[in-house]
Amino acid sequence: MRADIQPAPAPAPPAAAAHDAFRVTDAAERLALLAQLRDSGAAVLLHTADGASLRSRLASVDAGASRLSFAVAAAELESPHLAPLLEDDDVTAVAHPGQVKLQFDAAGLVLVRGQASAVLQCALPDEMLRVQRRETFRVCPPVTAPVAMLRHPAIPEMTLALRVLDLSLGGCALRLPDDVPALAPGTRLAGVTIELDVDTRLRVELLLQHVTYLPQHDEAGASARPGSARLGCEWRLQRPEDERALQRWIDQAQVRQRMSRRAAAQRAAAGAAAPAAVAAPWAASSTA
Repeated sequence: MRADIQPAPAPAPPAAAAHDAFRVTDAAERLALLAQLRDSGAAVLLHTADGASLRSRLASVDAGASRLSFAVAAAELESPHLAPLLEDDDVTAVAHPGQVKLQFDAAGLVLVRGQASAVLQCALPDEMLRVQRRETFRVCPPVTAPVAMLRHPAIPEMTLALRVLDLSLGGCALRLPDDVPALAPGTRLAGVTIELDVDTRLRVELLLQHVTYLPQHDEAGASARPGSARLGCEWRLQRPEDERALQRWIDQAQVRQRMSRRAAAQRAAAGAAAPAAVAAPWAASSTA
């Protein structure tokens, strides 16, 4: 039944061409981008394919020693994700300074502790991906918004962090930005990590069921071109404990939504009653 209502997929660009469009091949340009990232103070997400992740920022770029240093907050030193990051040889760094997305390898991380601080160090990357983000589409979701982390099936070097629009026990909807190569219905995505919050991460395999393109509008309100896409996915949880964690998270989310609606209704009722209370004395005095 689902296959009968699937919209026609947009053609995906060849993998090699899409990869070359984002690759930064010049070493001096990579150093300049890293320096800009350092100076911007933008958050950097360090993560592995197994779902371990840690938020940091680029503290220094040492071109002479060919080393990068990432600042580590004191709270992150107690994170259970720190040890997997140090043990994994396939660590990816993703950052969004300004209107671009930067992605590069941060393999061989080493923790260096000082008296008052600690940093993670790694070698300068030999390759970097730079994606220009359109100003007409730039969404900064809340920190607590669920995120799906995966690799693009056509460009394995590109790691995606997609906002989760909605979810259930059977699947989820993801938002794919318009500056990312399209995905076609029927695509299987393995090794996906769904980060519901800082304490809840699910390991899933996704089957892309349908793609809905959301049009972007110009200043006059007219539809200008296809914009971001809504990806409707069916998922299979890969660990027995994940279903229990997901059900608990959904139950808690439903409770929060009910409380939010109740509070909004109470505020609306209080706002509607206030003018009447003020108007009554004025009406009485006018009559008198």
